[in-house]
Amino acid sequence: MTTTATPETPAFPQVEHLEVRGVKKVFGDNTAIERLDLSVRKGEFLSLLGPSGCGKTTLLRMIAGFEAPTDGAILLSGKDIVTLPPHRRPVNTVFQSYLLFPHMNIADNIAYGLKQAKVPKPEIAERVREVLVLVQMEDFAARRPEQLSGGQQQRIALARALVNRPQVLLLDEPMSALDRKLREEMQLELKRLHANLGTTFVFVTHDQQEALAMSDRIVVMYDGVIQQVGSGEEIYEEPGNRFVAGFIGKQNFIPVTVTEVDGAGATLQSRNSVMHTSAVEAKPATAHSAEGGGPLQQGTEVRAAIRPERMRIAEADPAAGSTPNTAPGTVISTSFLGDVVQYMVRSGTNDEILARVPAAGARLFEQGDEVALAWESDAVAVFAHG
Repeated sequence: MTTTATPETPAFPQVEHLEVRGVKKVFGDNTAIERLDLSVRKGEFLSLLGPSGCGKTTLLRMIAGFEAPTDGAILLSGKDIVTLPPHRRPVNTVFQSYLLFPHMNIADNIAYGLKQAKVPKPEIAERVREVLVLVQMEDFAARRPEQLSGGQQQRIALARALVNRPQVLLLDEPMSALDRKLREEMQLELKRLHANLGTTFVFVTHDQQEALAMSDRIVVMYDGVIQQVGSGEEIYEEPGNRFVAGFIGKQNFIPVTVTEVDGAGATLQSRNSVMHTSAVEAKPATAHSAEGGGPLQQGTEVRAAIRPERMRIAEADPAAGSTPNTAPGTVISTSFLGDVVQYMVRSGTNDEILARVPAAGARLFEQGDEVALAWESDAVAVFAHG
């Protein structure tokens, strides 16, 4: 991505390449990051996504220089920066807490790092003005942090990081303290900034929807290991393992037994239905546990996975359960979510299946209604049972 500088958009240096090569991090007896390789493309918005404790923030802190790798290299444009202290790395970090100085006004908060670096006063004034315009806060320079809302403080924290014109901007769950409406507004703001600047963004989040909405690529992490790297669409539509399938969006996992395999897919038997799937192999549980993965074999116990939006729901049908890719059920809850209606359906003795259908024109079912579920063969993914 290239960006033409304007008076409102200062020219930012472009990192050619950020590469994490064979990095490992150990804290005492705990391995926080297994040996890990990752390449970040020039100018991309890359998100590190995973549950708490998966290693994503530790990885970000090693790139920033706040943690030293136990082993491995971190390269910016081919140069290993592992031995450089944070203030000498061409990166800046925006943290969960905004860390604004309460005794300084907004302009002085933004200018603080430039003053410490002995940048000439006229240049400081111009660069502060530029970033205030960039984050649409130019009328707030004289205010104190306590006079700003949470969303406004977050914009100033971004401005303070951007005023140094970093080659890479690191963002450690910067919107975790905001309410949902402000989070959505700041998502759009960050995307606008990224598009305007063309700077490489590395963004840490545990929020799947946030990562899907904002990222060029997503790195899904679990237990210190990268599980999958790809676009939001790739990871959602083609999860590489059961952890990714369950972590990104909603998923129905149904225990099944493989009863038949042919070149076109397989037949699976659950407690309540017969399924056809176009899958010919089971994907593993995680990237570091391949057990149970591989070609489907008759008699093997696996898990069928079907996204809720791939489920259809209709009035009860006596053939449901005996016709392939159908199941009978009873509605146990109904939730109207605006654009979709979400149903929780109990199928058989204890399988609870989530179905989401477009709200427009949908027949609404109530708790206790008997229904029939249906889905297509290509909606059924297969994962290791373990």
